[in-house]
Amino acid sequence: MFEHEAQPLLLTEAETSLIRGAGRRRSWRGGETLFAEGDAPREVVYIEVGVVKATSDARNGYTSLLALRGPGELVGELACIDGRPRSATVTAMREIRGTAVAADRFLRLLAENGPLALSITRIVSVRLRQANRLRALQGALPTTARVARVLLDLWLGHGTGDGRSPTDRAVLVSQVELAGAAGTSRESVVRALRLLQENRLITTSRGRILVHDAEALGRWSGC
Repeated sequence: MFEHEAQPLLLTEAETSLIRGAGRRRSWRGGETLFAEGDAPREVVYIEVGVVKATSDARNGYTSLLALRGPGELVGELACIDGRPRSATVTAMREIRGTAVAADRFLRLLAENGPLALSITRIVSVRLRQANRLRALQGALPTTARVARVLLDLWLGHGTGDGRSPTDRAVLVSQVELAGAAGTSRESVVRALRLLQENRLITTSRGRILVHDAEALGRWSGC
């Protein structure tokens, strides 16, 4: 199996217990907004069930998919740490259940628990490295390779096993979001997806892409 960096770095069981003990249980419907870009940071959310997407809107209406986060991951922690407005909108892609921790309580947890603070620092560092790598690749790889790499990231991190075989996984992403993540136009994404589908690597449908051959997708992406 190819090596890749998309697997999320997670908190330990003890650290998760600290987060849960400091917050309150909440749920969000599919399509509901957890945080809006530009809002003041008021809480951090630890996801237990479901997947959220982080997106950012440019002034020209261009929407970029920044990340997907799923079970065992935190969202909203960076803005709470630096106190700046939210840099992205976080939306539930399907029903979400998790723990919401108020920003001031979250900061106290970090101040009082060195191992937890170190783990959060590592998570933020990995995410920043991945974001920097993606930006670097956007100028270095052809469009189809960039699209394949984004799909591979999503497949590894948050693919759902609802395909026709054990190796098939679906990723819930629109063509517009995929274009934003790959740093290209929707028209270029359509052409790239058509090529990948002709080679039987994927099957596309509205808001959903089924990956059949991740090994081949990795080769197309340069992994």
